[in-house]
Amino acid sequence: MGRHMAQHLQKGGHQLGVWSRRAESAAPLVAIGATRHDTPAALAAASDVVFTMVTASSDFEQVVLGASGILHGAKPGLVLVDMETISPAVARAVAQQLAVKSVEMLDAPVSGGPMGAEQATLSIMVGGKPEVFERIKPLFECMGKTITRVGDIGAGQVTKACNQLALLVAAQGVAESLHLAARLGADPAKVREVLMGGVAASRVMELFGKRMVERNFDNGIDTRLYHKDLGIILGLAHEAGLATPGGALVMQQINALMGQGRGRDDLAALITVLEKMSTRD
Repeated sequence: MGRHMAQHLQKGGHQLGVWSRRAESAAPLVAIGATRHDTPAALAAASDVVFTMVTASSDFEQVVLGASGILHGAKPGLVLVDMETISPAVARAVAQQLAVKSVEMLDAPVSGGPMGAEQATLSIMVGGKPEVFERIKPLFECMGKTITRVGDIGAGQVTKACNQLALLVAAQGVAESLHLAARLGADPAKVREVLMGGVAASRVMELFGKRMVERNFDNGIDTRLYHKDLGIILGLAHEAGLATPGGALVMQQINALMGQGRGRDDLAALITVLEKMSTRD
């Protein structure tokens, strides 16, 4: 996703520098004119705005605060924009450390998956100061269509947690409905077609339901990433003393997939967990 997002920035007329842990990841961007830097600190020293798109909270902390991290090369006035899905608490803590060096930060996770990144149609949810958001908004417009400031620093990650919780609980519902259809002798493809014409219609039914019907578990976003996100969600709920029974149930199903070594399968593979659980007459 990060590669596509960076390409759109460059197509928008912006001079691009890149850093990646693996040289081959940056190679396509270097091939179209980007400058590759040896460390995140070196990239920061040569930049006015730095975007990060990594995997987990620990990755983000290492890239920003590590021995050769962004913090050590950042000059006053730099804006750091983290676009991966991480803990809101980590986003706020890193922002506080950056502020000591007069570096601004926005947390701006995205929804839309690899296709949204490729087509520049991402939904971008942003936390941070209004004036910093307005400064960076033209860059966001190179990558997405729905761009919304949802509050102060950390609010972007909270919004993404809400997005993922709604998505995952809906995906479980889609899996259960299509599994029920198949077990009761109805054609899951036809059932999905009918459901898409009524109140049960959703993007989750459209995308993940189609993959469940077609038994296509290779495309999309890895289940292991949803497992990471759901861990963040349940942690936030626990800290706040909030009940998330749907999220807890889906975590059990995803844990089953992870236990089967299927963390790199698409989330649509949730339906196979139900199939294994169900008894046959």
